Amino acid sequence: MRRAVFLDRDGVLNEPVVRDGRPHPPGTAGDLVVYAGAPDALRLLREHGFALIVVTNQPDVARGTTTLGRVQAINARLRGALPLDDVLVCPHDDPDGCECRKPKPGLLQQGARLHCIDLARSYLVGDRWRDIEAGKAAGCTTIFIDRGYAERAPSTPAARVASIGEAAGWIIAHSRSTMHALDAASDVVALDGLKVKLFADGADLDGIEKLAADPRIAGFTTNPTLMRKAGISDYESFARRALEIVGDRPISFEVFADEAREMVRQARKLASWGDNVYVKIPVTDTTARPTGDVVRELTADGVKLNVTALMTEAQVGTVLAALTGTPGAYVSVFAGRVADTGRDPVPMMRRNATLCAAVPNVELIWASPRELLNVFQAHAAGVHIITATHDILAKLELVGKDLDEYSLDTVKMFHRDASAAGYTL
Repeated sequence: MRRAVFLDRDGVLNEPVVRDGRPHPPGTAGDLVVYAGAPDALRLLREHGFALIVVTNQPDVARGTTTLGRVQAINARLRGALPLDDVLVCPHDDPDGCECRKPKPGLLQQGARLHCIDLARSYLVGDRWRDIEAGKAAGCTTIFIDRGYAERAPSTPAARVASIGEAAGWIIAHSRSTMHALDAASDVVALDGLKVKLFADGADLDGIEKLAADPRIAGFTTNPTLMRKAGISDYESFARRALEIVGDRPISFEVFADEAREMVRQARKLASWGDNVYVKIPVTDTTARPTGDVVRELTADGVKLNVTALMTEAQVGTVLAALTGTPGAYVSVFAGRVADTGRDPVPMMRRNATLCAAVPNVELIWASPRELLNVFQAHAAGVHIITATHDILAKLELVGKDLDEYSLDTVKMFHRDASAAGYTL
């Protein structure tokens, strides 16, 4: 599949008509003025293998202040000036009844289908918040060209630049670093060469004790679901015994309240059990109400937190703002659950690592991994910590195993089990 750069039109490739601090499209093809740096920028992107697809909202068609013919004439002139693969237009003015109007990702998804594009390896360049949100929703890396419009700014784009030329340079540099990271992830990294820290996730005290003897395990986490599955009925006695086992290594215990004041009370009690305790606070309550105020209050009190159950970059940005001044905190993004939805979590986790690096004393956790490979993906993405259940950690002994030998072991297993079963044909 190909990589693409999706481009908004007015304000990215051509000069908009700015009225009252807000951009509008040119009225006719004759009014079109392409930015001076746009042809060179797009040629450079094409030379680096990117498809170039314009995705533009043109609601004036539905409003009756222009015609689809005029929009198409402007697009034809733009295609004559720039090396574009396609120009996709949303002519609607109903955000609820339309799937293609940005900030919805429909135009990008349409472009991906038409041109066989891998959205996770692609980029969106826009000059308005709707562009950035559409790019994020489609799974692309987003670059915001800041024109200083009198409107809301986008939340947490991967980059802010001043022109399409700067955007092209950033994309090329970022894509090179991404390819290097993927190349690194494709090779076997020796366990002692891993930069990502391994945290054991579980609630079985015997298992915790066994893993506590392994110097590769840098910390521990648990949650009420794991505790219930392990048959834990007394939260405090379990936690105090776990603290005895893990020594001074960090361990996370989670509040189970759903109301803000009770979350704060439980968090303070959990934190009182040890300096190495990180209190897990869910990113929202069960009604989707964000817990930012709880995080801010506990951070101001000096409580170390593990904000958990995040799945979007927007959530990461919001949580990081609440963690300003923290003495130590983890941001747990459930990358494994993101992957369960068919999305590649690696590009997102790479961007989240960049966001977390800007806030002192915060570390990013790749939570809920599904396989041992995720450890090496987290390493390549610059993630600080990965939590893994005991069954995944048991596979550490397979790292670097000769594949011919592993193949033979598998054949022997099949033969041994068939013989033991006494099968005949």
